Amino acid sequence: PYGQAILFILLAFTLIICFVTILAFITRATITGEEDLQSQSFLSSIGKHIRSLGFAKDYLLWLFIVMCTIALLLIGDKYGPGNLRSFFMGRYFRPKREEHIFMFLDLRGSTYIAQVLGEQQYFNFIKDVIRDATPVILKYKGRIYQYVGDEITVSWWMNRGLNRLNCIRCPMEVRKVFQHRSSYYISHYGFVPDFKAGMHCGPVMVGEIGLVKRDIAYSGEVVGTAARIQKRCNQLEVNLLISHDLKKLLPWQGSRLVPEHKGDLLIKGKKENLQLYTVNPE
Repeated sequence: PYGQAILFILLAFTLIICFVTILAFITRATITGEEDLQSQSFLSSIGKHIRSLGFAKDYLLWLFIVMCTIALLLIGDKYGPGNLRSFFMGRYFRPKREEHIFMFLDLRGSTYIAQVLGEQQYFNFIKDVIRDATPVILKYKGRIYQYVGDEITVSWWMNRGLNRLNCIRCPMEVRKVFQHRSSYYISHYGFVPDFKAGMHCGPVMVGEIGLVKRDIAYSGEVVGTAARIQKRCNQLEVNLLISHDLKKLLPWQGSRLVPEHKGDLLIKGKKENLQLYTVNPE
């Protein structure tokens, strides 16, 4: 709980600053020989310094710095890596057009799992799933856009997602993590999580939205198409689907991964269907 955490930090900070102060006095006395370490006057001089106005000023100054740092870290966790700086810089105060890769990562069989586990246990299940998936997403340079129930929406800057096939390796690695942690999930929940993922890339509009609760939002055809691609995974019986647009941009050579055509997606208002691919090892 945040309240207990703040009290613990305050106590730890007080003990640390007192320890550093005593250590500084001992070090100075040892080097300069100004004080006898065994004398009563040395202890009284430390106590006098701790009770002084100068020490109080230093204590409050560093306490303010520590609490501001913690607040910034908590706000950074709230908005995600990189987004806090964008808010402070006003980067998206006016909407901008940017190129992004979007991935919708959805839990398989979530309705059945929720019915079996019940509301509270299922919520704990989702928390564990997100906890295990998040480090993998960050490792492959993804930015978590939002959580919607059991679905994680991830975005990449175009160059970061294409580099070393980060956007492709990310969902593959997520599935490996859950397979590696299968014994934990079986013992606690009786299910091993499995995900399906749909990806698309292209231009989106990015900007701040909201009055009471501000957030950075993405809008455009790319986001909706990525969501629709993910929904086709069940029908085509695959765990990963990517669009033809993304497939053309990815550096496949030397990756030991091969795209395989699996079908088409009908896009309203377009003359040609969007070709869909899954990805397999060589």
